[in-house]
Order: sequence, then C-alpha cells, then structure tokens
Amino acid sequence: MNKIGLLLGGLLLIGTSTVFGQGAKNIRLNEVLTNNTASIQDDYGTRQAWIELENTSFTTYNIRGMYLTTDRSVLDPKMSVPERIKRMSVIPNGEPRTQIGGRQHLVFFCNSNPAKGKLHLSLQVPMSEPLWIALYNGNATELIDSVSVPALNADQSFARSGSKWTVKAAQNVTPGTENFIKTDETKDAKLKREDPHGFGITLLAMGIVFFCLAVLFVFFWFFGLIMRHMETAKKVANQQPIKPITKTVEKTIEVGHKTGVILQEGLKTKGIDKEVYMAVIGMALKQYEDDVHDVESGVITIKQKSSSWNDEFLQMTQFHQ
Repeated sequence: MNKIGLLLGGLLLIGTSTVFGQGAKNIRLNEVLTNNTASIQDDYGTRQAWIELENTSFTTYNIRGMYLTTDRSVLDPKMSVPERIKRMSVIPNGEPRTQIGGRQHLVFFCNSNPAKGKLHLSLQVPMSEPLWIALYNGNATELIDSVSVPALNADQSFARSGSKWTVKAAQNVTPGTENFIKTDETKDAKLKREDPHGFGITLLAMGIVFFCLAVLFVFFWFFGLIMRHMETAKKVANQQPIKPITKTVEKTIEVGHKTGVILQEGLKTKGIDKEVYMAVIGMALKQYEDDVHDVESGVITIKQKSSSWNDEFLQMTQFHQ
C-alpha cells in the first residue's frame, strides 16, 4: 500500500513539474529598448531602459522567481547555481502584475533600484551597445529564452516578429502591447497570425465543450438526487406508523389554534372563532329566507286509535261494576 502511495505521489509530482515547466516555456522576451529618452516613464517620472516579456499561451502564468541576466558567463554548465544567481536579477514576489494573463505583456525597468518597486530591476543594460539578454526559469539552470540585441539608437527597440526579431523606429515602439498592430487587419487574419497552427482555438473549443458537459452532469446529478429524496419521502409518508403521528400533529395544531383564540377572545368563545359563529348565523338566515324548515302551527293534535288494549280495558271495567 505504501509503495502504491509513493508511486502515485511521484507521478503527481512529475505531472505538476511538467505543467509548470510548460507554463514557464510560454514566457518569451518580446521587446527591448536600451536608450530611453522619449519612451515610457516609471512611477517616478524617469526614463530607463526596459525589457518586455510576453505570455504566448492562452492561460495565466506567474513569472515570479524567474531570472533575467545580461551576463553570458551564466552559460557555463560547470557554474554552480548560487554563483549563477549572483549574476542574475530575480523577478520578485508580492507583485500582482507578475501574474501575466494569456497573450498579455509586462514591462520591467532596468538599471534601476529594486527598492523603487517590484518592476524595477538592477539588471545592467548598456546604452546603445550590443548586448545579450536571457530569461531563466526559477531553478536558475533552465534557459527559457535569449536574444542578442544589436546597438540601438535613441528610443529604438528590438522587437520579436513571429520567430524573427526586428529593429523598430521610435514612433513604432509598443511597450505593454503587441509589437506589430495592423489597423486594417481582419479578425480572421489576426487569429491566423496569433495562432497559425490552430492550437489555441482547438483548446478553447474543447474547453467549452467539456465545460458544458460538466454543467450538464452536475445538473442531472443534482436533479436525480432530488428525485430520489422525493421518492424516499413518499415511501416514508405512506407507512402506517406515520399516520398516528400525522393525526397527533393535526390535533396539536387544532388545540393550539383554539388556545390562541381563547387567549385573544376570552373563555366564552370556547376556542371557536367569531367567523364560525357569523357563518352559522348567516347560513341559518339564508335557510329561513329560502323556507327550508317545515311550517309549524304550534298546535299539537292527538287522534284516538282503537286497539286490542281498548277491549281489555272495557271488559275489566264491566267486571268491577
């Protein structure tokens, strides 16, 4: 039994690790700007180099604990993890915006002080010089994404376009949004561009179908449960021992009602509502008006009738005389 439990626990751990690993691999470097003179400002009104990350999946993923670095020496497989972490900038916890939704973006300011905010990193990004940027998973050993950025002029950015990277002019820089937006692009063309293989729409359709099936299952299960309870209640109600209890309850309700009437109207009513008296009197008056009762003269008439007893009486009278 313990071996089975350990096996199931191991499979669960492996499955969980795989899910998280796949989620991390959906995070990509999306756009980089090294010389910021007219682009976005931070919360303190200053302009600094920035790096944009994108969640390419359709599900939410929290990037806290992942690392960004511009030091190529971390590629050395012999380097220890603690030494590698010293040459990286960690994405801190405690920031709700690190929970990146599906197809969403997040910008981090570089050459900054983390004390200014969770989106400020001490990552060193030289101005207008070529550099290498890498994104590592939370274990500081798995390389998720990397890009070699050429020397950029002021306010130019280096942005991903599909599987390629392109230098964008200052007026076309798009921090926090999609890199290339076409105003005349149809919804079908946009869907084809964002999901060229149809994986996203397939997962969405399957998710809707399974959700509807789950709702139907819950509904019919709950409906069946109610019907079973109703049948059980009917069977119990039809059993003989319940009838005396039902009569007792009815009698108790009747006594309670009469007691309430007595308390309200006094003992003279004997627990009978005034409405009952009024109804009886009304019915009597109605019957009187409709001549329901027999008409009686008030005179009692007794007619004599002869019988054998009369003959015996006459004989006895004669004998005595």
